[in-house]
Amino acid sequence: MQTGPRNLITDVAGLRVGNAQDDVVKTGTTVLVGDSPFTCGVSVMGGAPGTRETDLLAPDKTVQQVDALTLSGGSAFGLDASSGVADALRDQGRGFAVGDQNVPIVPGAILFDLLNGGNKNWSQNPYKALGASALEAASDEFALGSTGAGTGATLASHKGGLGSASAVLPSGHTVGALVAVNALGDASPDGKHFWAAPWEIDSEFGGKGLIGNAQTEWPRTKLSNHNTTIAIVATDADVSQSVCTRIATAAHDGMARALVPSHTPMDGDLIFAVSTNAKPIVNEANDVLLLGHAAATCLARAIARAVWEATPAKGDVLPCFNA
Repeated sequence: MQTGPRNLITDVAGLRVGNAQDDVVKTGTTVLVGDSPFTCGVSVMGGAPGTRETDLLAPDKTVQQVDALTLSGGSAFGLDASSGVADALRDQGRGFAVGDQNVPIVPGAILFDLLNGGNKNWSQNPYKALGASALEAASDEFALGSTGAGTGATLASHKGGLGSASAVLPSGHTVGALVAVNALGDASPDGKHFWAAPWEIDSEFGGKGLIGNAQTEWPRTKLSNHNTTIAIVATDADVSQSVCTRIATAAHDGMARALVPSHTPMDGDLIFAVSTNAKPIVNEANDVLLLGHAAATCLARAIARAVWEATPAKGDVLPCFNA
């Protein structure tokens, strides 16, 4: 498996990512937007999700495509980021047509970063403005680590962050992942290696090597009071919303490979899966299997990259892995 040219989710042509953050609050928002609406499914396996418009993504619902997705800090307050994105898209004339009105469809998910040392005494919810700013910044190139929805993200032992990775399959299809890592558990058993090490490509998160005997230490994994990892996996393969849902479900394997524990009662672990429908598939059964496998692999790598790329900031409550 090889990466795309950027090793980012934007290697899936037609997708762009934008980040916005508030370093005083220690929080931020990340937006994925397409050149045109894209097919989207979702799978939630955490016990404490915070979401907007995810019911609409079930395969039996009327709307099959969305205009953008938001990943945000802020717990329930962060759901307002999607409102800022929706307002801006409406100004651009985008959205689901209903009579003479356009209604942008912007599902979102949030993570809990309210206890990370930032000043949360705002007089006005900042997330609507952060959503609009992230959309305005959307590009095929974007930063990783302590930025966007990963600005104030933490794990049990280290800072979390924003990560991304991509892969090009033998079929020619591209798969990518984007993730904000804020888990209750850890990405490393010992502070020296990553659980995701077996899937690393080209030392993309430090080339620290395999864990070896460190796996015997996993019962000592600490648990944090910050929780939820939220992600998007994407492909250019022409698949339906039901297949996107299946890919999102398969991608949760990547979360479990990279974070221990995952999918706990206190994590809102969620994965959106999107398709730009740009490239046909020839063998649906085989291609869908490989798309799910690639999505899981990309997500595991993206999680480790998020933690590896995190950088220190004033007031941090936890160190960076790569300090």
